[in-house]
Amino acid sequence: MHEHVLAIVELLQQDQRYHLEGYQFVRESLAYAQKIMKLPATNDEDSQEKQDHHLTGQQLCQAIREFALEQYGFMAKTVLNSWGIHTTGDFGEIVYNLIRIKEMRKSKTDRREDFDDQYSFDEAFEPRFELAQDPS
Repeated sequence: MHEHVLAIVELLQQDQRYHLEGYQFVRESLAYAQKIMKLPATNDEDSQEKQDHHLTGQQLCQAIREFALEQYGFMAKTVLNSWGIHTTGDFGEIVYNLIRIKEMRKSKTDRREDFDDQYSFDEAFEPRFELAQDPS
């Protein structure tokens, strides 16, 4: 079995709060964030370029919100909840689990708490309906 797959399997056994799909979604959201923010992916952990293009926890939370709405629309909150994700703090837990198994990296200034209370799921994923004004 590949190291990557083994690490994920062990992670899912050790921390059963989140489903595999939740981990995959957070990783896809990071790629989405880099794409929409036009950030190049870098592999050199010590390079200044990587620091310049690093996403903060707050930025990643916003990107996850946009990506979830793009992918799942009004069902975004329901889908995330079905994977065990109920708050932005859960994104932080997932990210730091992925950091622990070396599937993501963090900068020296990153903190797990950077993900806490970024937005309410009820408000962030609430359907918004606007009534058209009658022009007459």
